Amino acid sequence: MSTPRTVRVDLGARSYNVAIGPGLLAQAGARIAPFAPGKRVAVVVDETVARLHLAALTQALSSAGLTVHTVVTPAGEGAKSFAGLERVIDALLALNLERRDLVVAFGGGVVGDLAGLAAALLKRGLDFVQVPTTLLAQVDSSVGGKTAINASAGKNLVGVFHQPRLVLADLDVLSTLPERERRAGYAEIVKIGLIRDAAFFAWCELHAEDVIAARPGDILREAVAVAVQAKAEIVAADEREGGVRALLNLGHTFAHAIEAQAGLDTGAVLHGEAVGCGMALAFRFSAGLGHCNGADSARVDAHLKAAGFATRLADLPAGPYTPARMIAAMQHDKKNEGGRLTLILARGIGDAFVSKNVDVAALGDFLAEQA
Repeated sequence: MSTPRTVRVDLGARSYNVAIGPGLLAQAGARIAPFAPGKRVAVVVDETVARLHLAALTQALSSAGLTVHTVVTPAGEGAKSFAGLERVIDALLALNLERRDLVVAFGGGVVGDLAGLAAALLKRGLDFVQVPTTLLAQVDSSVGGKTAINASAGKNLVGVFHQPRLVLADLDVLSTLPERERRAGYAEIVKIGLIRDAAFFAWCELHAEDVIAARPGDILREAVAVAVQAKAEIVAADEREGGVRALLNLGHTFAHAIEAQAGLDTGAVLHGEAVGCGMALAFRFSAGLGHCNGADSARVDAHLKAAGFATRLADLPAGPYTPARMIAAMQHDKKNEGGRLTLILARGIGDAFVSKNVDVAALGDFLAEQA
């Protein structure tokens, strides 16, 4: 089995490491203890992860001399709400945590966002550590400091940037995920090839099956490490998404509109599934506008289909996805400026760019064709 690999997120005094590899839960106590000088940690975890993995993490933390408290949240996107945030903050306040104590986010992207935002707000900021347990969280949401909850107007609209002190991505836990969840995470891996690394996209074309299956070994570690390294470099260059970091949102504006229409807490369309479809749409729209050639768009479409993603709105469950509702959701996107729609589009595989002032009429016609 491959040995752990470390990626550094270089943010000056707020820099931190992302450890990637097998067996990291067993090492969690020794790795996390230096960030908890008060010797108390509060583990925020959802019900599913608690059942599968909490005992192992608790044992590791306790063996390092840490006092462990647990805050259990419901599983699913519905927990990422104002009510869910209030429940977590109230539970943390009841523990009377101090600033020398530590919050540990143990779960997928929902728990990472929820615990990270709670830590940022509590007593004007507690340190926290990410221990992501889904492929999507390991390669994307646990790295970069974005924390948020959803609002009635859309996804991730209420939040702050709050960087973790450490990220532990234990590849062993991925074997307990349903295949659908692993496939959803793969969308955020192949995205790196599409936005900036054509050679990595070609690598993904060869190895997608092994990554989605979470087969132990160097291929899985390489996929996670490459995605994390790319995100670390982009975050270091643009922490607050004023420029190049926006490229990481390839497909996401389409995806968030899909999720809003399907229902954020229904489970009908997972975030990664929406991103997979959204990336295919972004390339197809780019080709239609003449930004990239049709061959690249077709190649992206073929790979995403082979990996098990829907690539047209008509192929997604919970439809029909109407252009009017899709565009209404897109109008709330955080990248928009001056009321004008911004999308991440592509000149080709490995060459994404920010397109501002998108023609809404042309977009509506395109969406109508895809539905």
